[in-house]
Amino acid sequence: MKNIHLDRPLVFFDLETTGTDISSDRIVQIGMIRVESDGSRLTFESLVQPERPIPPQATAIHGITDQDVKDAPTFRELAPEVVTFLGEADLAGFNSIHFDLPILIEEIRRAGFDLEMDGRRHLDAMTIFHKKEPRHLAAALKFYCDKDLLEAHSALADAGATLEVLDAQLARYEDLPRDLVGLHSFCNAGEGCWVDNSRKFAWAEGGEAVFTFGKHKGKTLREVAQTAPAYLDWITGSDFSSEVKSIVRDALLGKYPQKS
Repeated sequence: MKNIHLDRPLVFFDLETTGTDISSDRIVQIGMIRVESDGSRLTFESLVQPERPIPPQATAIHGITDQDVKDAPTFRELAPEVVTFLGEADLAGFNSIHFDLPILIEEIRRAGFDLEMDGRRHLDAMTIFHKKEPRHLAAALKFYCDKDLLEAHSALADAGATLEVLDAQLARYEDLPRDLVGLHSFCNAGEGCWVDNSRKFAWAEGGEAVFTFGKHKGKTLREVAQTAPAYLDWITGSDFSSEVKSIVRDALLGKYPQKS
């Protein structure tokens, strides 16, 4: 680190998890690099047994399966070492302000420890990235095509700008596929994991549909239909897509989606 002065250790950390819900999801892998004031480094890495199934949509992102973590320590077992490694160091991550740190704090508290944040500085490289390199369509058109977007938020103008940006991206990145099938796969990682278009249900091993949201997250649709049918009744009367409601109504009748 040649461009920053450290007056105390700085720990870069990243988590892989079962999902994105801060309160209910769990860590399945943690990696940390502790940079000391003199520039020396220590590393810590471990898979974590989340004590619940890893949803297929999460595995599609980080590649970690239930089999991978079956013999891994739980976070409660790792917590003393994690807290000691962090010590009084400052923290840094990528999207860590909004995701990694909150979920880490939750896991540490569940394990009976505390991560004191008063006086601890926290850097987020994604915040810097987004502030210095705007990610909206006008910025993309300027970056890829060196053009200003006139009539921004006019539907036709935005569609035309998107056309030019995509074509320029293909010209810039030689490793991108040049066919629609390949580009579709690139843009839709994890496709095939989902039962419905709104991604409220995912396919589990064995072809069962599982909830990706709510208090029954991770449970199969079949199990919830048999043990908590009132929850499915609530879904049919709430603000869900017609596709989800159709799936739920069929489940109440004993008919469950089948993975083709």
